[in-house]
Amino acid sequence: MAAGMLTGRGPESEAMAPGRTGWAAEEEPAPQGEGLFQDEDSCSDCSYHDKPGTSLQSFVLEGKTPFPEIFQTSQLLFYERFRAYQDYILADCKASEVREFTAEFLEKVLEPSGWRAAWHTNVFKVLVEVTDVDFSALKVVVRLAEPYLCESQVSTFTLECMNELLNLKEHRLPLQELWVVYDDSGVFDQTALAIEHVRFFYQNIWRSWDEEEEDEYDYFVRCVEPRLRLHYDILEDRVPSGLIVDYRNLLSQCEESYRKFLNLRSSLSNCNSDSEQENISMVEGLKLYSEMEQLKQKLKLIENPLLRYVFGYQKNSNIQAKGIRPSGSKVTHVVSSTITTGLLRSLLRDRLCQEPYEEETEIQFHRDPLSAINACYEGDTVIVCPGHYVVHGTFSIADSIELEGYGLPDDIVIEKRGKGDTFVDCTGADIKVSCIKFVQHDAVEGILIIHRGKTTLENCVLQCETTGVTVRTSAEFLMKNSDLYGAKGAGIEIYPGSKCVLTDNGIHHCKEGILIKDFLDEHYDIPKISMVNNIVHNNEGYGVVLVKPTIFSDLQENAQDGTEESKVFKIQTSGEGDATERVDLEELIQCAAGKMELSARADLSEQVEGNCEIINELVAASTQKGQMKKKRLSELGITEADDNLMSQEMFVGIVGNQFKWNGKGSFGTFLF
Repeated sequence: MAAGMLTGRGPESEAMAPGRTGWAAEEEPAPQGEGLFQDEDSCSDCSYHDKPGTSLQSFVLEGKTPFPEIFQTSQLLFYERFRAYQDYILADCKASEVREFTAEFLEKVLEPSGWRAAWHTNVFKVLVEVTDVDFSALKVVVRLAEPYLCESQVSTFTLECMNELLNLKEHRLPLQELWVVYDDSGVFDQTALAIEHVRFFYQNIWRSWDEEEEDEYDYFVRCVEPRLRLHYDILEDRVPSGLIVDYRNLLSQCEESYRKFLNLRSSLSNCNSDSEQENISMVEGLKLYSEMEQLKQKLKLIENPLLRYVFGYQKNSNIQAKGIRPSGSKVTHVVSSTITTGLLRSLLRDRLCQEPYEEETEIQFHRDPLSAINACYEGDTVIVCPGHYVVHGTFSIADSIELEGYGLPDDIVIEKRGKGDTFVDCTGADIKVSCIKFVQHDAVEGILIIHRGKTTLENCVLQCETTGVTVRTSAEFLMKNSDLYGAKGAGIEIYPGSKCVLTDNGIHHCKEGILIKDFLDEHYDIPKISMVNNIVHNNEGYGVVLVKPTIFSDLQENAQDGTEESKVFKIQTSGEGDATERVDLEELIQCAAGKMELSARADLSEQVEGNCEIINELVAASTQKGQMKKKRLSELGITEADDNLMSQEMFVGIVGNQFKWNGKGSFGTFLF
């Protein structure tokens, strides 16, 4: 089932452009050839019959046997399937009513007999004729069509063998295994499309455990819509490849756990009520159930488009650092499409021979930056000369290197083309990037991802396509004097347990400016963030968004106990270097307002509000997390806790930032 969703199984999945179909109004009788589904587009890969009867296209099954043409129905668009399931097939049914609603729908649109179809399995395909339909079982009664047409991967499927197989099945076949033979009269258009919707649903949407879940609200909203959207997001390359692999694996694991759970439940029904074996089986059953519930929650997280975006894909980078070069030397890599004598003299003067008594340095020349980075070892330097470089791979930086542009960022442009998951992937302990403009196209993931280690970005321009910069848990990111824009997600995503220092940057024209993720999880510290003199403007949503869980009732009850604690936190100010001190929140706000009185008061009200609003939320998040940990220790019998260890207060500096013209305001909170 997982593979079906992600690969689009079926004889029609080879190469067909989508045709548009829709449902006609049920109140008015449709003319001949215009069933409930309509088709308006033609397809160069399919034979299109321009006749008044049919509104669908056809295709020919691949193989040596000359099968008749089949209705082309598998390449429907998202909104066509969405409308069919929502308005005509499932409506507001519960999971336990899906089969009943589907059968009622088929009774209205399916021709009961007189049509031919290709019975298509993984082993063979054979031409059959439908003589009756069992709507409640979603099966049809068939007989072999004349003349006998069969093609299989083995040579044993003779006419006699096929008749014997049909007899074993009582001539009843599942609807989803049939592909209707093309007929230009239009009489069987509804039949072909109805079977397609049933087939797609049971291959890609339905899960074997759906019926057992509680029906909190209608099945379509809860399960069908998010799974359908995920299916089309995958088809349209909007989901990272690693996340697709994770989803497939989770589906397989959940199916396997559910199968074991069903077998165990069945065996329990045959055991004596007080037997020791039953007690052991019940414990195993509880473990399986718990495991299955966890897997289902992970699946729902990926299926929900909003949560998929908010939480992101926590890919574990497998890039291996090379370490120090075997010879122990460090190399300077020079990247330029062409080398002139003038450029070489400038490089020698400005970069390569700055110190007269410096040790001899090996220099390697490259025509593109990707080959230079791939050739780097620990401590190497890459100097990119002015030019426009087009790359098709990922910059995977696992060693501590320096990547610097020789000139202004607008003169040194590295553009990524081709669909890939990441542009720049950083895992090195200390990576420095400066004076380069990165341009991203047709991307799935962000322009820069720091998985671990420290990455410094200075005097750079990031023209994003999806998310901008992602700072993963335990990673450290320093961004200075840089410009980031164009992200369809957040300009910068900051994960729990990370450290982020943003100074004198512009972050603009993104969906959200900065997304801070605080999951209140005991395994992760809240992120430590410093924002000084940044301009966050013209973003579609908020300038800064904090993602956090809905506060639990037990925390709300204890909220008043920590009121005084929430007023105090550690902050490093620009005038005190490394010194930190505890500052009362009200004094901090007054101080920030006092410093800003020197500028125009009309603009500063928004700036002060934005900076102080962020401070308030970060302090509240810190307090809540501290209370959660104290509560856990209390439950374990530890009644005295060291506040210095338990107070996970955020070391932040939020000073002098400007938040202007953001669609929803300076700061917002997303609760999940």
